[in-house]
Amino acid sequence: MSGAADDIAERYLKKAIAEINELGTEISRAPGADGAHVLGSGNPQADVLMLKHRPQQAELQEGVAYFGRAGQAILKSIQRLRIDPMAIYGTTVLKIAGESEEDALGWLARELHIVQAKMIVIMGEDARRCLNALQFPLSSPVKATLGEIQPFTATISALVTPCIDESLNEQDAKRDFWEAFKALGPWWAELPPY
Repeated sequence: MSGAADDIAERYLKKAIAEINELGTEISRAPGADGAHVLGSGNPQADVLMLKHRPQQAELQEGVAYFGRAGQAILKSIQRLRIDPMAIYGTTVLKIAGESEEDALGWLARELHIVQAKMIVIMGEDARRCLNALQFPLSSPVKATLGEIQPFTATISALVTPCIDESLNEQDAKRDFWEAFKALGPWWAELPPY
């Protein structure tokens, strides 16, 4: 990249980091958060945004999405597909213990606008239903078809998989998750270089 392009990219990254940090501060101060809130994790300018419905206990304890078993499973899966882990951002629809889905959608909309991912991997039916309820600008409803890359907006694709948290304890469920998730590999391989 040229010096001017590097400067612009650096400014966009600083802006995304500042906006994600501001969102995190607001979530942590929201009524009911009282230490039981979960923030997204990863690159705030990621190409791929992983979305699941609710955090697990380990994530609530640490305050970070994809902490624990789900995060390890995702990391192994993206490594197997040769996807750069620095191109991933993971979040949950529900970010505060006990919050309603309706209240959570505002946080999620802001997160989607900040990250501006090219692909959203939607893990589970509840996450898909919430993303569709968001009525994101110029979006099309995401169908429940597992493992099929489909348009979400003109610039964002979607891939639906089973819920990672529900897939970790049974071999058949792990296989079903992998069969849907592996569609991300060919999509990633076709992304133009920066």
